[in-house]
Amino acid sequence: MSDDSPIILQTGSDGSARADAAVIWLHGLGADGNDFVPVVPELALPAALNIRFVFPHAPVRPITINGGYPMRGWYDITSLDIANRDDVEGINESGQLLAGLCDEQIAQGVPAERIVVAGFSQGGAIALHGGLRYAQRLGGIIALSTYLPMKQSLEQEASAANRDTPVFMAHGLNDEVIAPQFGRQSRMLLEQQGYPVQWHEYAMGHSVCGEEIRDISDWLCRVLAD
Repeated sequence: MSDDSPIILQTGSDGSARADAAVIWLHGLGADGNDFVPVVPELALPAALNIRFVFPHAPVRPITINGGYPMRGWYDITSLDIANRDDVEGINESGQLLAGLCDEQIAQGVPAERIVVAGFSQGGAIALHGGLRYAQRLGGIIALSTYLPMKQSLEQEASAANRDTPVFMAHGLNDEVIAPQFGRQSRMLLEQQGYPVQWHEYAMGHSVCGEEIRDISDWLCRVLAD
């Protein structure tokens, strides 16, 4: 197994039952797939849910805003005006990578409607971008401390299959990396296009908190309920 293979973690009664759902979770800029592995036990999901968590690693690429220093990132960032200066090529490449990860789960027996794509910061941007464009109906999308990239092309490129897919969006009121206004603007745009968005705000910065994890757990239990 190569160093870039996704980290796989399965929940359930004994961890050996065949997964009947999957959560593909994308990390933020400069992190790697290990970043959100500790969140899984904190979700305290019911033993009856046999969920395969997949934590991929973004490719290493030069990040312009960081002086071209190479780090793991789903796309390049060229400006602090992140919501209006999209790295279209990088975003599309990572959207295809996410689609491929979904395809792999389907090939392993997990129905598309029981796959949730999730992400934090850059990873959340790709979860929104790729999830809303995926050809088959997904179980849900989780977008944490993030924004909707390539918003101008969403209406034309969106998959009809995911027009009613539930979306969980959350943002820290004190986020110093991605201002809350970017998250709110993305939420409004999605709602204007008819997407069912559940929006949460927390008294935190560019991070996660216990209340948010509990809300994610409740939401996952609902969207993955039999």
